[in-house]
Amino acid sequence: MLMLNFRIIEYGSCDYHNMVALRDEILRKPLGLTFSEDYLQQEINDVLIGAFYTDNDSTSIVGCCILTPYEEEDVVQLRQMAVASNVQRKGIGSDIISYAEDLARNDGFKVLMMHARQEATGFYQKLGYTRIGQEFTEVGIPHFEMRKNLI
Repeated sequence: MLMLNFRIIEYGSCDYHNMVALRDEILRKPLGLTFSEDYLQQEINDVLIGAFYTDNDSTSIVGCCILTPYEEEDVVQLRQMAVASNVQRKGIGSDIISYAEDLARNDGFKVLMMHARQEATGFYQKLGYTRIGQEFTEVGIPHFEMRKNLI
């Protein structure tokens, strides 16, 4: 079992740049995509969540996600969920989601929604999320909107 700590990352910090690198490696490179400066600039007011593993004197980010207020009142969108490939399937993703849900609930949000990649929908369903509507394409691959009530 990995000993992790979770914290909010400051936009533009060293941790933020490490978070972007992790997201790039896990989410973008496999699709042949990269982040633009304009895209990243939009995250300045988002809640940036990191999962960090400490070993001896070094700390490294092993997972992350972003919470962005959605256009519907009381709804927050979870975006850019990523876990380092060398520690996947160890419960880190579930722990990140739990931490994000607690933050969202404490901030007064009643629903957490996401655009989940098709291959990740089973993971989110196990955590209580429901698929809403039809499959759609985002970043060139199939996605579903998924939601969970936080109250």
